[in-house]
Amino acid sequence: MVGCCGEDGCGLDAHQERQRSTLRIVLAINAIMFAVELGVGLLAGSVSLVADSLDMLGDALVYGFSLYVVARGPGMKARAALLKGWIMALFGLFVLAQAIYKIIVPHVPEAGMIGWMGVLALLTNGACLALLWRHREDDINMTSVWICSRNDIIANVSVLVAAVLVGWTGSGWPDIAVGLGLALVFLRSAFFVLRSAMRSLEESKASVPAPVVDSSPERLP
Repeated sequence: MVGCCGEDGCGLDAHQERQRSTLRIVLAINAIMFAVELGVGLLAGSVSLVADSLDMLGDALVYGFSLYVVARGPGMKARAALLKGWIMALFGLFVLAQAIYKIIVPHVPEAGMIGWMGVLALLTNGACLALLWRHREDDINMTSVWICSRNDIIANVSVLVAAVLVGWTGSGWPDIAVGLGLALVFLRSAFFVLRSAMRSLEESKASVPAPVVDSSPERLP
C-alpha cells in the first residue's frame, strides 16, 4: 500500500521525531535563559551568572547541532559528540579561568540576585533534564546531550550554595570554591564524552565495508 512502511522503519522515524521535538524544546529554553541570565548577571555584577549564561548559550548550540544529526549515521553522531565534548572542555577551562581571576581580583557579587536567578535556572534546567531523561541511552548523540543537561543541574545547585554562603559570610571565596569544583566537573564530563565519541567513531569506521576491487583480467577488445 502506498504510504506504508515496515514496522521497524516507521518506529525509527517516530523515535527520531520524538528526539527532534525534545531537542527543539530544550534549545528554545536555553536560548531564552541565556538572554535572561546574561542580563541579570551584568546587573548583579556577577561573573558566575555571566559564566552560567554562556553555558546556556553553549548548550543551545549543542542542542542545535544534535538536532541536525538526529537522522544521520553513527559516524556523524560521533563527530557531533566530539564537538560537544570540546565545548564542555572549553567551558571547564573558562570557569577555571574565572575562578583564578576572582582569586587575583577579589569581588563580592550580589548574593540575592544570584540566588533567585539560580532558582529560575535550576527550574528550567530541571525541565530540560526531565524531557531528555527517556533519551539518555538512545545513542552517543543523545547521551552527550543528557550529560550536558545533567551538568547544568549540578552547576545550578552549586551556584545556589555559593549564593547562600556569599550572603552569609560576605566573602567571595565560596563562589571561587564552587567555580573550581564546577571546572573539574565540566572537564571530567568532557573527557568521558570525548572518549566515548572517539570509540564510537572508530567503531563506525570499522563497520564501513572495504571497497570491492575488480581483480578479473582485463578483456581485450
